[in-house]
Amino acid sequence: MLPEPAQLWSLSHSLALSSLTGREVLTPFPGLGTATAPAQGGAHLKQCDLLKLSRRQKQLCRREPGLAETLQDAAHLSLLECQFQFRHERWNCSLEGRTGLLKRGFKETAFLYAVSSAALTHTLARACSAGRMERCTCDDSPGLESRQAWQWGVCGDNLKYSTKFLSNFLGPKRGSKDLRARVDAHNTHMGIKAVKSGLRTTCKCHGVSGSCAVRTCWKQLSPFRETGQALKLRYDSAVKVSSATNEALGRLELWAPVRPGSPAKGLAPRPGDLVYMEDSPSFCRPSKYSPGTAGRVCSREASCSSLCCGRGYDTQSRLVAFSCHCQVQWCCYVECQQCVQEELVYTCKH
Repeated sequence: MLPEPAQLWSLSHSLALSSLTGREVLTPFPGLGTATAPAQGGAHLKQCDLLKLSRRQKQLCRREPGLAETLQDAAHLSLLECQFQFRHERWNCSLEGRTGLLKRGFKETAFLYAVSSAALTHTLARACSAGRMERCTCDDSPGLESRQAWQWGVCGDNLKYSTKFLSNFLGPKRGSKDLRARVDAHNTHMGIKAVKSGLRTTCKCHGVSGSCAVRTCWKQLSPFRETGQALKLRYDSAVKVSSATNEALGRLELWAPVRPGSPAKGLAPRPGDLVYMEDSPSFCRPSKYSPGTAGRVCSREASCSSLCCGRGYDTQSRLVAFSCHCQVQWCCYVECQQCVQEELVYTCKH
């Protein structure tokens, strides 16, 4: 069953923390490196009640200790990754204007759906292998018994459970006659597909002197930064689509219009394409979609020309302190001096 795209991003967006700036250090999920027990008693019930979920989703959440924290981790991860990938773009994934953006069919909207579904899929799979969910554990690779795998530290990320649970949690898709629903669903699937493509098989040898007489293998997801980079590449080559009715099947299908001057006929987008319906605004000035680029820091050589939209940029000088002339002292510590250097900062004019 296909996840409902509108619910998918609505969930992540409602969980996003407005204080995030995108400058935070990106680390693995808090607590996912070790087996962190899910919240017990009524703690997880209160967490579920605080989330903006449908009645059915809250019921599922209350039955699954650990899910509320996992959903929050997913929202946090998708927001930070989005802001990292667009840190040098006119639209930098700011929370300001996000509501208006999600009502349109821009390339940026497509990326939000894809990165949101990818983060949810990734986080749920990792939470299972980390012991944060009660109803799932390690992946069910052939010949790999979960309890033994946990003791050996080779617990695989459970992508199979993640995608199945996500489909059930988000519910059925909207009617196939809705073009926007099909576009959102396509981009949602594309995000899940990006996570699946990063699934790797990792093996560990247990033989004498490091030999591989005995070998244990398990499934492991690639770092989410790699998934984010893959989605950004898809954004850069996104395909604009319209709709066409498939008479044989009696349903609406996505169709990429023929470009002017091109002899080729229009084609259906590939499963790995990010698709959108309408051209994006410039994002240069404040609007209901973004705060604009005024005051944004830019690189004079690389990004000021594009980022500042032809308005030019201001140059400011500031002093930056840093450690210098460091020496190792006997015993066991490093002694450094504090140096100061002048640094030029360029910001887009208003």
